[in-house]
Amino acid sequence: MVIFRVHADGWAEIGGSRFPCALGEAGVVSGGTKREGDGASPAGVWPLRRLLFRPDRGPAPPTRLPIAALRLDDGWCDAPGDPRYNRQVTLPHAASAESLWREDGLYDLILVVGHNDSPPRPGAGSAIFVHLASEGFAPTKGCVALHRPALERLLAIAAPGDALEILSGEDRL
Repeated sequence: MVIFRVHADGWAEIGGSRFPCALGEAGVVSGGTKREGDGASPAGVWPLRRLLFRPDRGPAPPTRLPIAALRLDDGWCDAPGDPRYNRQVTLPHAASAESLWREDGLYDLILVVGHNDSPPRPGAGSAIFVHLASEGFAPTKGCVALHRPALERLLAIAAPGDALEILSGEDRL
């Protein structure tokens, strides 16, 4: 299992290189204390599930992970009381759900991370992704964000069974 490490101080280790990254606006919290809407990235080791991409913005980059093209009506349920919580859904959805088809380009590539998904615990956090970063690396709502070359490098070497490790400021290697 290859582990891609992300440090709370805004650096990611991918394939022997370091890249800047953005994390949650509330910093990094223990995966066990992560809560829906807290704006924090969850510390821990999380499996890499699959790549979602916007087909109208170009082909998917090479990866050995499962790949799926996004559709205009794709969303992700963030309503803790809904049976589809922390799952991909079709919009409109009866409960609260985030659109995955964004105009700002941040979700042109979405690496789905296996946080709180086996099975999802209501309220323990949803939609934790590795996605594209804004130009200024603005904080996320809990995801990890990388510039496109770094995310494409991660995807090029990632395989099923690999994981992402998010380290808190207290973690020492």
